[in-house]
Amino acid sequence: MIRVLVVDDSAFARKVIREVLQTQRDLDVVDIARDGLEALEKIAELQPDVVTLDLVMPNLDGLGVLRALPAEGRPRVVVVSMSDAQSQLGLEALQLGAVDLVHKPTALANDRLFELGDELVRKVRAAAAARRSPPRSPAELPPPPLVMDAARTDLVVIGASTGGPQALSRLLAALPAGFPVPIALVLHIPAEYTAAFAERLDSGSALEVVEAAPGMPLRPGRVVVARGGIHLKIARGDEGLACALDPEPQVSPHRPSVDALFMSAAAVTGARTLGIVLTGMGDDGLAGAHAIHAAGGRVLTEAESSCVVYGMPRTVAEAGLSDGSAPIVEMAALVAAHL
Repeated sequence: MIRVLVVDDSAFARKVIREVLQTQRDLDVVDIARDGLEALEKIAELQPDVVTLDLVMPNLDGLGVLRALPAEGRPRVVVVSMSDAQSQLGLEALQLGAVDLVHKPTALANDRLFELGDELVRKVRAAAAARRSPPRSPAELPPPPLVMDAARTDLVVIGASTGGPQALSRLLAALPAGFPVPIALVLHIPAEYTAAFAERLDSGSALEVVEAAPGMPLRPGRVVVARGGIHLKIARGDEGLACALDPEPQVSPHRPSVDALFMSAAAVTGARTLGIVLTGMGDDGLAGAHAIHAAGGRVLTEAESSCVVYGMPRTVAEAGLSDGSAPIVEMAALVAAHL
C-alpha cells in the first residue's frame, strides 16, 4: 500500500483528491491537512510515502513545507496546483524536491478536479517509486571547464520525465555558452508550465533557452523546449534546422513525446544525431533511441545512481541502445566526449 497525505486549504479539493485516490486498491489516504503547519505535523506523525501538496495556503505555504522537510527520509511530494499565476511557484517546488506537478483547474472550476483522476493516480504511483532524498541543488555543482567540439554531431535531442526539471537544470548549467550545436528537448510537464520552465532554464544557463515556436531556427547555443500539449519535431528550414510543431500522433501517451522528437531528428540529421535520455517513468524515448541508432547516431543515458526514477534510461540501456551512461553531474563531460 502507498500511504498518502492530502494537503490543501480547499475543503472541496481535499474531498475530491481523497475520493479519487481511495478508489485505488494500492493507495491509502492516511489523513488530510488544511495548511502547511498541519501538514508538517501530520508528516512527522504518520510518515506518509507520498504527499499531494497545494502551494498557496495560509500559515505556511507549500514552498515552506518543502523547505522544512528533512533531507533524509522525506516523503515524495506531488504538487497539485493551479497554473498561470502559480507556474513559477510550481517550478520552484520542483527545484526544492517535489517529484511532479498536477495542474489543478482554477478555484472557479474545482468540480473539474474529478477529471484529473487518472493523471493524479499515475503520478502518485510514480512518486512512490522515486527516490526519497532530492538531488543537491544545481548551485552546489559548479560546471567544470569543458572543450566542446562537434566533429560528429549536428543536433542534440534530450528527453526527460519525472525528476527531469532538476536534471535538465544541472545539465544545461554545466554546458558552456559556446556550445557548438543546437539542442531540442522534451519534458513531460503540464502544458501550462513549459513557457515558465524555459524561462527558468534560461536564467540558470549560459545558453539561450526558449520555448518552441513553429519555424523557429535551431542554432548553436540555443536550447528549444517543447511546448506543452503538442509534439516538437525537427525539420529543414530555409536557414537550416528548424522547429515543427505537430499534434500527430494524437494516440501518443505523452504530448510532447520524446519518441516523436527523437524519430524526427533521426530522419533529418541521421548519424549526426546525439540523443540523451534522462530520469523518468515509463519507456518514452525507447522507440526514438531505436530510430537514432538505425540512422547511425548515438544515445546517452543517465545512470541509475542519479535518476529520481530509473525508468526511461533503463529501457534504453536494457535494449542495448546506450552508447554511454553517467550520473547527471558527469553528463556534460560525457556529452563533450561524444560530440
